[in-house]
Amino acid sequence: MEKTAPTTVPCPNCGKSVLWEESSKWKPFCTERCRLIDLGDWLDENHRISEPLNGQLEEEPFD
Repeated sequence: MEKTAPTTVPCPNCGKSVLWEESSKWKPFCTERCRLIDLGDWLDENHRISEPLNGQLEEEPFD
């Protein structure tokens, strides 16, 4: 059986390579610091989830 190279992803904050494995405590971030910087950006509303392109929000029925 052939071993595959470990999967790495870039940290969303600083771009440093992060191993994508269970032992990577802060994945996809490289450190807690990068994770907290990203969280702060969401709280400061520097990041947003966009609305649908047609400008109309789809309403989902409530159960």
